[in-house]
Amino acid sequence: MLDVTTVTDMVRRHSELVARITEAVRRRIVGQDYMVERLLIGLLANGHLLVEGVPGLAKTLAVRSVADAINTRFQRIQFTPDLLPADIIGTLIYSPRDGSFSVKRGPIFANIILADEINRAPAKVQSALLEAMQERQVTIGDETYALEEPFMVMATQNPIEQEGTYPLPEAQVDRFMLKLKVSYPSREEEREIMERVVVGEDVPLEPVVEPAQVLEARRVVREVYVDEKIREYILDIVFATREPGRFGLDIGHLIEYGASPRASIYLQHAARAHAFLRGRGFVTPQDVKSIGMDVLRHRVIVSYEAEAEGISSEDIVQQIFDKIPVP
Repeated sequence: MLDVTTVTDMVRRHSELVARITEAVRRRIVGQDYMVERLLIGLLANGHLLVEGVPGLAKTLAVRSVADAINTRFQRIQFTPDLLPADIIGTLIYSPRDGSFSVKRGPIFANIILADEINRAPAKVQSALLEAMQERQVTIGDETYALEEPFMVMATQNPIEQEGTYPLPEAQVDRFMLKLKVSYPSREEEREIMERVVVGEDVPLEPVVEPAQVLEARRVVREVYVDEKIREYILDIVFATREPGRFGLDIGHLIEYGASPRASIYLQHAARAHAFLRGRGFVTPQDVKSIGMDVLRHRVIVSYEAEAEGISSEDIVQQIFDKIPVP
């Protein structure tokens, strides 16, 4: 195990690539710092993102810009009700000339995937994508193909049009490391957007980082030190979603299901990536609190009583963070 000073030196050497990626992305995008930072956390922590936001908030542009900046292949998949699993992972093509089959790979064989409006496709298609996310491989016919690293999926959901959608089951949503809620830009940011953006004109973006450097940065993130007290803090937060009474929280009637064990794993690893972005080789309680809402908001399932009272999972998570003592 490396000491904190050594890890911090490694973090400072490798965190320069984050600054280069961020600077490159900002040439195309005004604002949306929160979304871009979470994209980088997902990339460094080897996790996937679920993003909820109205149309026109530069979600597609953000993830494509990150892919361009790190010189990786980007693929956007528009989810529709008539989509089939083969449209995502690929299929076997029969050749009548010699009676053989050849593999036609689907769009999943890219490094960074944008699954646009994932809730518009039926469950079978959603499962095909989510299996690839979990296993990092797909099976076509009798052959299994590993997906190239780095591999990250950013799926989007439109919160205002629910007609003709197929909501993601909680067990599948749990596979996303982070769930983001993206809001409108500020007035000043929107003014700058109006001045900078010319419809139909794409801002060129040269690669500033190679995929191998991202994979090396991931290895450094895994070395970021997490003190035993921080681990206990993470466990207290997660267990408070399952047994709130033990922590003096009178919210048990508002929670149908607490966060799964993935919450503890992802919260620790996302906190490491958050510390890495700030040039530190160790995790602080603030790292956990900063990223905690994004890790937990989709893992705490509220009861009918909470819904009737207009209490969201975010309200419950915030109460937990306010109540659990910070080490």
